[in-house]
Amino acid sequence: METNRGAVTPPIAFGGDPDAVTDHLRSERVALDDAFVARLGSTCDTIDDPAAVADASRDWWPLAMHWARDNSVGVRGAIVARPNTTAEVAAVLRLCNDARVPVTAAAGRSGVLGASIPVHGGVVLDTTALAGIRAVDTTSMLVDVLPGTFGDVFEDELRDDHGVTCGHWPQSIALSTVGGWLACRGAGQLSGKYGKIEDIVTGLDVVLADGTEIHTGGAPRAAVGPDLTQLFVGSEGTLGIITGARLRVHPAPEHSARAAYGFDTFTGALDAMRRSVQRGAHPAVFRLYDSTEAQRSYQTGERHVLLVLDEGDPVLVDATLAIVARECAAAEVLDDALVEQWLGHRNDVSALQALVSRDIVVDTMEVAAPWSALPAIYDDVRAAILGVEHALVASAHQSHSYADGGCLYFTFAARPPIEDKDACYRAMWNAGTRAVLARGGALSHHHGVGLNRARFVRDALGEGFGVLRATKQALDSNGILNPGKLGLPSPWGEVGW
Repeated sequence: METNRGAVTPPIAFGGDPDAVTDHLRSERVALDDAFVARLGSTCDTIDDPAAVADASRDWWPLAMHWARDNSVGVRGAIVARPNTTAEVAAVLRLCNDARVPVTAAAGRSGVLGASIPVHGGVVLDTTALAGIRAVDTTSMLVDVLPGTFGDVFEDELRDDHGVTCGHWPQSIALSTVGGWLACRGAGQLSGKYGKIEDIVTGLDVVLADGTEIHTGGAPRAAVGPDLTQLFVGSEGTLGIITGARLRVHPAPEHSARAAYGFDTFTGALDAMRRSVQRGAHPAVFRLYDSTEAQRSYQTGERHVLLVLDEGDPVLVDATLAIVARECAAAEVLDDALVEQWLGHRNDVSALQALVSRDIVVDTMEVAAPWSALPAIYDDVRAAILGVEHALVASAHQSHSYADGGCLYFTFAARPPIEDKDACYRAMWNAGTRAVLARGGALSHHHGVGLNRARFVRDALGEGFGVLRATKQALDSNGILNPGKLGLPSPWGEVGW
């Protein structure tokens, strides 16, 4: 699909007049008077055009794409604020905090869980004007970058101008921004080599709800109390607004190698992956597709297909591939052109719009768990989702591996009656998530929580939820920052979802 390079790409066209978009969800919306709007306009650029505000009030949540066809969004913001500097972000937050107006940060809006939906209206804080690389230190291998920088633009400049890579390659790289990666604790497709974003980040600039500007990190390692950088990574705009980041970079790779293997069972392939990483082999790409997904994408019959790609220093790359080959000795060696096929289509998300246009409810659910629990989670989640009325398919692949476990990434679809879309979608998520939590899996691996998963956070965190709630109260006592998300209480009540 065509993307808007360096700018937001809408997920799907509205089904009617963009100036007349309505709200799908029920919630208390905060009204903004003329005096507040005037003061906001004196702090930074603002947008109040109804069509532009409606578009800024949605993300790539697959269910919300069905709403868009009905000319609705979850909830419309009242106005968009578009600051150009950290000082302007601070001024906006001070104003909103004093007036008790909710603020929902948004940038590329590539999230798939409704995290950037302004569920109580108020101000949508568009950070895409805060874009660009501020500095690159090729001695220390660090980059200082602004949060509104789109991923493909960021990576191209790093490679073309500095000969380095950040290594963070999410499927949404052309749709997402650095700030979004950090806000949802994202993972790229090459995380086996470069790590998730929480492994890549070394420090942040953050503006708190009252306009206070703080700076975290700055050293390769430190023992100065808890790691404040990690407090904000994954907080989805509920604790502060990220206005800058220091990230680790690496020399642009000089060598790559690839391989593909076919397995008779998904569990057997998982075991080969486990043995490989526990021996110290961490290929950049280590992706296992179950037979359903492998046949759909690669026409490989009943095989469960493992794709392997590594890049970097030739000695390390070849050693990594040799270890994987030894641990996959019992598997069928497949044509490594399958890896090339994956590379050619890995960022194509056009199928989502096509399915939505056919009234098929579809989504993905990525979770993490220890190796010992992964086989049971693979079986239980698929069975639970397929047990929901109108479900068509539930499949999975293993996309990220660690010494102690990995990420299972489920895809599921249903074709319910049009009036039952929301209920069917919610039932599939309920069934799949309960199966994950029952086996001790993590609620999310890299997509985050947003609005869709908010109802599960208390169960996922247990008594730790009280710590999260207390942290929110301490940093945002008026609850203005992205209310209704992460399962945290909102001053404006519950959202009808």
